[in-house]
Amino acid sequence: MVNLGLVSGKKSLKSVSLSFRLPYFTQWGQSILVSGSEPVLGSWNVKHGLLLCPTHQGGELVWSGRISVPTAFGCEYNYYLVDDDKNILRWEAGQKRRLILPEGIQEGAVVELHDLWQTASEAIFYRSAFKNVIFNYERDSHSEKATGALLDSLVQEDCMVVQFKISCPGINEKASVCVLGDSIQLGLWKAQDALKLHYIGEFLWQGECTLLRAELPIKYKYCQIDQAGNVSLENGPDRELTVDATSKSIPRYIFLSDGTFRKTPWRGAGVAIPMFSVRSNDDLGVGEFLDLKLLVDWAVDSGFHLVQLLPVNDTSVHGMWWDSYPYSSLSVFALHPLYLRVQALSKNIPDEIKREILEEKERLDQKAVNYEATMATKLSISKKIFNLEKDEILSSPSFQKFLVDNEEWLKPYAAFCFLRDFFETSDHTQWGRFAHYSKEKLEKLVSKDSLQYDVIRFHYYIQFHLHQQLSEAAAYARKKKVVLKGDLPIGVDRNSVDTWMYPNIFRMNTSTGAPPDYFDRNGQNWGFPTYNWEEMSKDNYAWWRVRLTQMAKYFTAYRIDHILGFFRIWELPEHCVTGLLGKFRPSIPLSQEELEREGIWDFDRLCRPYIRQEILQEKFGAFWTVIAAHFLNEYQKNCYEFKEDCNTEKKILSILKTSAERLLWMDKEDNIRSGLFDILKNIVLIRDPEDQRKFYPRFNLEDTSSFKDLDDHSKNVLKRLYYDYYFYRQENLWRQNALKTLPVLLNSSDMLACGEDLGLIPSCVHPVMLELGLVGLRIQRMPSEPDLEFGIPSQYSYMTVCAPSCHDCSTLRAWWEEDEGRRRRFFEAVVGSDDEPPACCAPEIAHFVLQQHFDAPSMWAIFPLQDLLALKEEYTARPAAEETINDPTNPKHYWRFRVHVTLESLMKDSDLKETIKDLVTSSGRSFPLAEGSENTASVSKTNSKQIENGIGK
Repeated sequence: MVNLGLVSGKKSLKSVSLSFRLPYFTQWGQSILVSGSEPVLGSWNVKHGLLLCPTHQGGELVWSGRISVPTAFGCEYNYYLVDDDKNILRWEAGQKRRLILPEGIQEGAVVELHDLWQTASEAIFYRSAFKNVIFNYERDSHSEKATGALLDSLVQEDCMVVQFKISCPGINEKASVCVLGDSIQLGLWKAQDALKLHYIGEFLWQGECTLLRAELPIKYKYCQIDQAGNVSLENGPDRELTVDATSKSIPRYIFLSDGTFRKTPWRGAGVAIPMFSVRSNDDLGVGEFLDLKLLVDWAVDSGFHLVQLLPVNDTSVHGMWWDSYPYSSLSVFALHPLYLRVQALSKNIPDEIKREILEEKERLDQKAVNYEATMATKLSISKKIFNLEKDEILSSPSFQKFLVDNEEWLKPYAAFCFLRDFFETSDHTQWGRFAHYSKEKLEKLVSKDSLQYDVIRFHYYIQFHLHQQLSEAAAYARKKKVVLKGDLPIGVDRNSVDTWMYPNIFRMNTSTGAPPDYFDRNGQNWGFPTYNWEEMSKDNYAWWRVRLTQMAKYFTAYRIDHILGFFRIWELPEHCVTGLLGKFRPSIPLSQEELEREGIWDFDRLCRPYIRQEILQEKFGAFWTVIAAHFLNEYQKNCYEFKEDCNTEKKILSILKTSAERLLWMDKEDNIRSGLFDILKNIVLIRDPEDQRKFYPRFNLEDTSSFKDLDDHSKNVLKRLYYDYYFYRQENLWRQNALKTLPVLLNSSDMLACGEDLGLIPSCVHPVMLELGLVGLRIQRMPSEPDLEFGIPSQYSYMTVCAPSCHDCSTLRAWWEEDEGRRRRFFEAVVGSDDEPPACCAPEIAHFVLQQHFDAPSMWAIFPLQDLLALKEEYTARPAAEETINDPTNPKHYWRFRVHVTLESLMKDSDLKETIKDLVTSSGRSFPLAEGSENTASVSKTNSKQIENGIGK
C-alpha cells in the first residue's frame, strides 16, 4: 500500500505533475499500464488506463508515464502487464496501492513515484497466516503527516523531499528500521546517524528527508536495529536513487516504494494429522475439535507453528463407514458431527448421561476409529442433552446470531438431513416432490409449524456447537502463534446438499478422477460430478467465494486438494468405475478432419474395444468360452464385442453380482472383473459423446494390444498426436483456465493458499502457481523431475511445502520397509552409502530423512505425526502398515487410523519434543527469532564502523 500523506479538505483547481516509474522486464509486444480508481487512470477500466513508455536506464528496462492531477489528488492504483490491445496478461500481487498527495503541495510541482512490481511471493506475507498469526505483534503505528512537515524546507530550487517506504514482515517486535546511505541525511553509512523510519502499520515503515539534486545519485540500504543496538543490514546490492538527468523538470517530491526488506527468506515447520486420528484422554472414540488446543500446545513445545488437518466437513451421505472418506462432503459448509465433544455441550449434564459418556468412552477407545458406532453414540447423547436445554440454547443471543449469519446454508443442510433420514437415502432424485430444491419448499420444511421442526432444530444445534468448539480451538491457535491449516476438497459427493441446491453448476453425468499415476495404474475415479465452470462464471464463482469465506472463519491457511483440477480435470463418464477411460476438460480434442488428413479413418476399429479370440484365451484361459457366452457377441470370425447389457464397467459389475449364472464364476470374480475391465479399455481413441466427430487419445494407448496390432503408419501418427494432446496443445488453454478460476479463490479470503500439485503436471502449472503466490507440494518419493526416483530436498524451490510422506501414501516407516530394492537405491543415492541398509526404519534413518526436509529451502516443512514419532523407538512397536491413512487405489478405503499414543503422553515426552525442537532450531526454522539473530547480514553495535568502511556498499 502506498500512502503519501493527508488529503486536503479543500478542492483546488491547481495542478501538479504526477510521474510513475516502474522497472520491469517485458517480452516483445508487452507493455506496462497503470489503472486506478480515478477517471484520469481509467476508473479501473484497464483499457482506459495510462500506458507507460519504456526506456533503458542503467541496464534495466524502466517504464514511466506522466499525468496532470489536482494538488488535492488521491486514488488507488495498480500496475498491469498488457498486450498491444491492452488485454491483461498479468497483474501485480498484493493490495491496491494508495496515493494521497501531501497537504500544502506547491502548484506545478513534479511528484515522482518510484515503485517496484509487487510479486505474489512478497504479498504472501500479508495473508492471515502471517499477518494475524505468526507476525502478529503489538506495535504502535504513527500517522503519516511527516511528509507535509518537510514542505517548508523546500526553500531551494534544487531541493527535494524523498520519502522512503519498506515492508518488513517478520521483524522482531522490539526492533526498528533505518536507512543507511552515502549522503549526510542517511548517515554516511554510520548506523548511529541513519535515517530512522517510523512504523505506519501493515508491516510498513516510512521516513522522509530532504536532499539536494546535486547529491544524486545516492546509494543506500535498509537495516533493522534490535533493542540491544545490533544492526542487521539487508542482503543484496546497494539500492540506488537517481532521477532522469535529461529532464528539465526537477522533481520536488520522490516517493520510494522499495518493496520488501531483503533478508534470508522466512521458513517454518509444522505437523500434519487428520482430526479423526488424534487421540486424547477426553475424546469419545475419535479426535475432536477441542483436542486441537492440546495439539497446538505440543506443536509450540516442539518448535512448530503450523498444524495441518484433512477436511472437517460433514460427510454423512451413506450412513455407514463409507462416510469416513473426508473428501466426499455432504455439505461444503457444515462441520462434521464426528468431531463434536459432547461433554462440552452443557455445563449441566445429568449424572446418568455423564455415566453413559464414560461407559461409551471406554467402549469406543479402540485401536482404530469405529466410525459408525462413534457417530451413533455422539448423536444419541447429543439428542438427550438437546432435549433438556433446546429452548434455552436456541433462544440465546449467540445462537440467534449464528443462525442469522449462516442461514443460507444451514437451513438447506438441516432440511437435507431430515429428508435423507426420512427417505433413507441421500440420493435426492429419489425424494419425489422434494427432488428439486426450491426456497418455497425449504421454508415449509423448516418452519416452526412443521411436524419435524425439532429434528431441524437439532441439526442447527449440532452445527452451532461444532462452530463454537472449532472457533475456540482456532482462536487458541492464533493466540499461540500457530497457523491452523485446513483442506479444500476438489469435489463434493453427487448426493450432497450442494448438488441438490445448485445442480446447474455441476455436470451430473460425469465423474472426476485422475489419470494413471504413482498411486494407481488404472487411474482414480473419485465419483464426484465435475464442475460446470461456464455456469459458475455467470455469478463470478459465488459458490466458491462463499465457501472460502466460511472456511476462513476457522483457518488461516488451506491446502487446495488436486489443484490441477483448476487447470483441467480428468473427466470420466458416469458409467465408469476405474479412472482410465477419461479425458481432460477442458481440452482441444482431435477432430475427425485432422485425423483423416493424417490417414487415420477407421474410427470404429479405434474406438471399439479390440477383442480377439487369442486375447480372450490369454486373459481367461480355458474359461474364455464361458466369458464369451455370457458377456460377448461374435460379430465376425474370432472378433467379439460386448453385449448391450454389459458394455460399461458399471454394467459388468451389476451382472457379476446379480446374474443367475454367477455361481459359475464366484470363485474367480475378482479376476474376471479385472479381465473384463481390461478388454473393455482395450481401445485407442475415445469418441466424444457430445460430438461424434471429436476424439481423445486413450491414456497410455501404446500399452494396448489394439494399438500394437495397427500398421506402422497409424502407430507413428497416433503416437505423435498422443504426445501433442497430453503435453503440448493444451498448455495455453489450461493456463488461461486457471487464471480465471484460481484468483477468485485467492481473493475470497486472506488465508495462505497451498496447492497439492502431485501427479501428471502440465508445464504451465508451476509458472502459474508462482505467478499467483501459490505454495506447491514436494514429496520426496514422488519427484516432479521425470529423471529422478527420489526428490532432492536441498534443491526444492522456496515456494513449496516439503514432506517425506502425506496422507495419500504410506508413512516413512512403511515406505522404508516395504521394498528392499528401493531401500537399497535410496541408501546409495540419497544417504551416499554402499552399505547394506537396515531392514527397519530405525530412529537414525528417520532422523536423517527428516533432517533433509527441515534443511530444505522450502517455505514450509510439514511432517505427518507418524513420521515424527518414528524418531523414538518406543513409538515404533506398532506395525508400520497400520499407520497408513489412505489407500488411493481403493475407492472404498476405511479412513480410521488413530495415533496409538495420547496427546497428554506426548506432552510429557520431553525427549521427543527436544529432538524435534533441535531439528527446527538447527535448520533455521525456529520463530520468533532471538534478539539480534535475524538471518540477514548482521553486524553488532560495536562493529558498525565496518559499514562505514564499505561492507554496506
